[in-house]
Amino acid sequence: MSTADPVLLLFTTCPDLASAERIAHALVGERLAACVTRQEGARSTYRWQGEVTTDSELQLLVKTTASRLDAAMARLVELHPYELPECIAVEARAGLPAYLDWIRAQTREEHS
Repeated sequence: MSTADPVLLLFTTCPDLASAERIAHALVGERLAACVTRQEGARSTYRWQGEVTTDSELQLLVKTTASRLDAAMARLVELHPYELPECIAVEARAGLPAYLDWIRAQTREEHS
């Protein structure tokens, strides 16, 4: 795997389909992500403001690169309806080289 621009998987959850779609389309459309996979049917249990809560959510798996991570997280937070959205990135340690290269190509900033 190339170490020039590591591929990252950015995880977030959304409360509904509309917000998940809005975030996915913006991140891919703005080349902040190569792909966003939406997984419906997630149930999250967490402590928020002193209460333990369980909610239905959609999990988003955002494929991006280290060089685009800060911009992707900033845009995600801007679009997200939660006061404090999940935003956790992990590095892809290995993968199909052609797929990893595709992610890098799709997330390169366009220059005019």
